Amino acid sequence: MTIATPERYAEMLDAARRGGYAYPAINVTSTQTLNAALQGFADAESDGIIQVSVGGAAYLSGQRVKDRVAGSLALAEFAHEVGKHYPNVTIALHTDHCARQYLDEWVRPLLDIEAEQVRRGEDPIFQSHMWDGSTVPLAENLDVAEELLAKSRAARTVLEIEIGAVGGEEDGQSAEINEKLYSTVDDALAVARRLGLGQDGRYIAAFTFGNVHGAYKPGVVKLRPELLGEIQHGVWEALETGQLPKSPDMNVIPDKPFELVFHGGSGSTPEEIARAVSHGVVKMNIDTDTQYAFTRAVAGHMFRDYDGVLKVDGEVGSKKEYDPRSWGREAEDSMAARVVEACRQLGSAGKALK
Repeated sequence: MTIATPERYAEMLDAARRGGYAYPAINVTSTQTLNAALQGFADAESDGIIQVSVGGAAYLSGQRVKDRVAGSLALAEFAHEVGKHYPNVTIALHTDHCARQYLDEWVRPLLDIEAEQVRRGEDPIFQSHMWDGSTVPLAENLDVAEELLAKSRAARTVLEIEIGAVGGEEDGQSAEINEKLYSTVDDALAVARRLGLGQDGRYIAAFTFGNVHGAYKPGVVKLRPELLGEIQHGVWEALETGQLPKSPDMNVIPDKPFELVFHGGSGSTPEEIARAVSHGVVKMNIDTDTQYAFTRAVAGHMFRDYDGVLKVDGEVGSKKEYDPRSWGREAEDSMAARVVEACRQLGSAGKALK
């Protein structure tokens, strides 16, 4: 099995939270980067998550088309087909960072398609979707999350939510680097009261602890991973003292009521990543670093073999050097190696479910 069923994805998330590790969630924008991610997970003997962002989905459909649903479905169909050749790892497919203005043209239609697949007795083509409510007030964020959680339950998918703002810029969404980048225990309690803790549908939560999208020099990003521990402890204490109602259908374990997501991790130290994972992070988004690994290999090929890829001084160049497969293989290998590094750093390497 390569592309996860809903049951298999649930097993993956459970195993990561109980085992104290996390899955790299690798953003892809093409079949080449998808293949690189699959290769990396297989090389690391790690299950994982492959995701497409709002801009990536539009790009995948063709730059003249820009249809996010078409791009997402095309990528997913490709992944289901080529994924059959990686039977020793399980991969979940996810849509990443859907802000409010894109819901009606992207995630809501995908959820409707998946609900229809489920009604026909099929598995949904994606396994999870993200609602990015980081730019709206918390109450409004949770109104949308509650609606999408009900749709996700019907589609047998997992919902990802973001509580608080992530700094930097990604696919047109931007936020300043300031104190607004830190979620609070009160925010987490509000989430638990509105969405439950698994009894009303499974979701994973990206609380912010200073996260910033993009690439920054050391010292710019002020991460506070201990904040995740405070959030987990505060909600667990509320459950234990009766401030939050308990339900037999809750998906909680002691001291880790939430399954957490780490956004904006590029440039984080190994110690910061390890502390975040110890507090219940089961998914860490990785995009900037894998983009660079892919493109750096292409640049290396072009500089090294410039007289082969260019027809310099009226010469004919070298077809084998400007054939996109030549630099494409190097790029895929380089990106795959960065995926392996991420699996080892997050602790998922060698732990693919049998």
